[in-house]
Amino acid sequence: MTTLAPSLQAFFTDRLIGQRAASPNTINAYKTTCRLLVGFVSERTGRPPSDLDIADIDAPLIAAFLGHLETDRHNGTSTRNNRLAAIHSLFGYLALHHPEHAGSIQRVLAIPTKRTQRNLLTYLTEPEVDALLQACDQHRWTGRRDHAMFALTIQTGLRISELAGLTCADVTLTTGANVHTIGKGRKERHTPLVPTTRAILKAWLTERAGLPGDPLFPTTTGKHPSRDAIERRLARTLAVAGHSCPSIQAKRVTMHTLRHTAAMRLLLAGNDITVIALWLGHEQIATTNIYLHADMTQKQEAIDRVRPTTTRQGRYQAPDTLLAFLESL
Repeated sequence: MTTLAPSLQAFFTDRLIGQRAASPNTINAYKTTCRLLVGFVSERTGRPPSDLDIADIDAPLIAAFLGHLETDRHNGTSTRNNRLAAIHSLFGYLALHHPEHAGSIQRVLAIPTKRTQRNLLTYLTEPEVDALLQACDQHRWTGRRDHAMFALTIQTGLRISELAGLTCADVTLTTGANVHTIGKGRKERHTPLVPTTRAILKAWLTERAGLPGDPLFPTTTGKHPSRDAIERRLARTLAVAGHSCPSIQAKRVTMHTLRHTAAMRLLLAGNDITVIALWLGHEQIATTNIYLHADMTQKQEAIDRVRPTTTRQGRYQAPDTLLAFLESL
């Protein structure tokens, strides 16, 4: 084997697993990136992956790979940037162990991320939430499971990975009812349950009748559900909910939309943004600030406080020809 194969193996075993103790989600994301990159380079160079060398993967080829992700695989800008972050991590490791390739590696590390457009987030209104929960078929075991799963997500704002990994022991329904999760970055948190959600989960756990270590929301085979399986169940339920609530059809709703819905509920109830950050498990307050931009009610209230309703809005008049030119641009 040449230098790439053993270095790539050492990057995963020594750096990610041994030194950083990276989470399974991180390792899986990096693995997918490296698999796609090696396959792309192998196809371009006509050499088997095990025969590739570090010198074969230069900055122009990485740039071509990133373009391939967007044009051929139809990945979004965020996915493209995530793949580039994994590549930067790999080449940062290679820079320490292969100084003979320093020039080529530095050119790869200099490839910038692409700026993304920040769209307003989507969340469900209360009528849409009711329509979604009512669309779950309560006459079927899978429908009752989905109803409990969606109700828990809308109230607690759990990530889909946290939801899929829940066990029966993670739910406490006695005094101080809560759900226990270990989320992104291995942050452990207990999220309180309101009486309505508590009653739904109590009924589900009674029917579930599982052991403490069993999945809380199992598949028909008794295993933890995958992310794709949960998203498919949501899409199927949304199709039914759209008949009684047409507005839900105009929105692109995923499980992360339900997480946004939980955050917006807390915001509209008057909770401070720092409380919402703790509730969702955000490490940075800046991440939670996106919900402030989504609430038009608070923006309108801010405008009403600044400008008296009796004041007639004027129009700016430039006092100089140069300023008038600049204003007209």
